[in-house]
Amino acid sequence: MQIFKILLPKEWQELQRDGQTGGAPIDLKDGYIHFSTAAQLRETAAKHFSGESEIFVLACDANQMTSALKWEVSRGWDMFPHLYGPLDIRSVLWHEAVPFTDGQHQFSARIPLT
Repeated sequence: MQIFKILLPKEWQELQRDGQTGGAPIDLKDGYIHFSTAAQLRETAAKHFSGESEIFVLACDANQMTSALKWEVSRGWDMFPHLYGPLDIRSVLWHEAVPFTDGQHQFSARIPLT
């Protein structure tokens, strides 16, 4: 199953350089790495990354995670995937830059709606 992580350009560069990450500052604060399903991704981007000129969406294979992945209730009582431990770059299937123009993120057709 694919799950998705949004990173800022600097965070994506650090993951590429280091091979793993503990996540963004909010992830470090919360003690786990926040992920979204395809159906949750656009709302997550709008809620937490609005106005960022560019974000990177990472499609990750949930079955290849080397740390514990738990599904927990979050926004709107929806179940969200949370990774308790570092994200290893080997779990990333593909990534894509998503620009922010005209007041919204411009997701490509490669990024599923659901």
